[in-house]
Amino acid sequence: MPAVTAKPSQDFLPIKEIRDGVVVLKDGSLRMVLITSSLNFALKSQDEQTALLFQYQNFLNSLDFHIQIFTQSRKLDIRPYINLLEDRMKEQTNELIKIQTKEYIEFIKSFTEATNIMAKSFFVVVPYSPPVYLNRSGFVSKLFRKKQEVAEEIKSFEENKTQLEQRGSVVEQGLSPLGIRVVALGTEELVELYYKLFNPGERDVPTLDAQAYGPLR
Repeated sequence: MPAVTAKPSQDFLPIKEIRDGVVVLKDGSLRMVLITSSLNFALKSQDEQTALLFQYQNFLNSLDFHIQIFTQSRKLDIRPYINLLEDRMKEQTNELIKIQTKEYIEFIKSFTEATNIMAKSFFVVVPYSPPVYLNRSGFVSKLFRKKQEVAEEIKSFEENKTQLEQRGSVVEQGLSPLGIRVVALGTEELVELYYKLFNPGERDVPTLDAQAYGPLR
């Protein structure tokens, strides 16, 4: 019986590459992922809630392209915080404070083990599909295609990226009146995000935080 060769997981993903902060899919379309801050709608007054709903409705109606809103929930990893407290405890010379710090660490550990504390991240996925042109193949075009295809591919990517960034700016301007901060993920953050999505049991990757990034470029 012939041996079965397992296919790499990349063969089952729609992603071709992640480049310059842009996700390039195998069908040629592009995606920009924006991480957003959140707001506590329940704590707003009735008038504020009504105003927010009206602004959000206006934002959706102003779009002439589709977007995807995605929420990621992961169990909060407090290990870095615990490690920080343990390092501070070792450096502490006051015995009373050292004992109190140790008791606080034990309290945090027991509390988080008994309570399912989740960290939530919010994203907006902005798509762009480049226009498709008819391929006019002739002898001359075939002759020079190999020499030109690299330069044309780079030029095409930059042009499509510009269109995608304009859409990202539209989303940012639409959500800003709601008090929602929007930041475009770079290449490293996108790799981190997709790694988390396809490796949900892995906890060694830090959680993305909108406050950690600069303004949308």
